[in-house]
Formats: sequence, C-alpha cells, structure tokens
Amino acid sequence: MSEHTLRLTINGHPHQVTVPANRLLIHLLRDDLGLTGTKEGCSVGVCGACSVLVDGVLVSACLVPAILADGASITTVEGLAPDDEHLSPLQEAFIRHGGFQCGICTPGQLIAATALLEEVPRPTAEQVKSWMMGNLCRCTGYYQIVDSILAAAKSKA
Repeated sequence: MSEHTLRLTINGHPHQVTVPANRLLIHLLRDDLGLTGTKEGCSVGVCGACSVLVDGVLVSACLVPAILADGASITTVEGLAPDDEHLSPLQEAFIRHGGFQCGICTPGQLIAATALLEEVPRPTAEQVKSWMMGNLCRCTGYYQIVDSILAAAKSKA
C-alpha cells in the first residue's frame, strides 16, 4: 500500500506525518498523534463522537481518509480551550449546566456546538436541537446539552 506524507495544522500546531493511503483521520488523530479526546463510537459516521473541524467544517473523523486532510487546519476537542489553565466558555457551560455525564459523546458534542456557535452565534433552542441531531448521547437526555449551548451563546453576548 502506498504511503503519503501529510502536512496538517492541528489545534494551531503544525504536523508532518506519513500514513498509509487507507488511514482514517480518526486513527491519525488518536493513534499517530495521541489526541485521544476525539472518540470513535459507531465507526460509520452517525453518532457524532468523532466530530472534528476541518478548515472550520464539521466532519466525522471516522469517515474521512487522512490524505484528504493534507494541508488542512483541524480542530479537535483538545484545541477548544485557550490554554492549559482555562476552558472555553462552551466547556465551562457544559460543566455548569450538566451537559455531559459519562464523557464519551462530550468531545463530539463540544465540537459540533462550537461549529454551531460559529455559524449562528445566538441560536434558538430549536436551532440547537436541529444542529445537534447528529450527536447521540445515552446519558443526559439532551436537555442539559441544549441548556449548556444556549448558556454559552448567552455568555458570548
């Protein structure tokens, strides 16, 4: 199998990696770079646990061949906080409003919500529910997730 050298910017840091042609972005992030915050849930792109931003676009990392991300800027959950001492307002809101419980879906929820708030800074509850439809959670019942996102949007005003 052919190998490809990729140049990526991940969470603001440049990386150069050589991967086999069939390497998926989820495995590049988790296995090759140790960014284990991005979770692999369903492996078929329907649960949202592996959500990342590629050049600002929300994608399922379990579906994207890594070679398609060559030259891209990728944001994972590890890149949401401004530094090692602080959390993003969205992360803070998830803590304050109970937007997570077991943590398996939380990274994908945070990434999807980040994309939403970039596109719609002051969403309605219905917009949040519609946008977050692709992120499954078995623990919270979703109410706390919606409340967390709305609280983060309000705090940005």
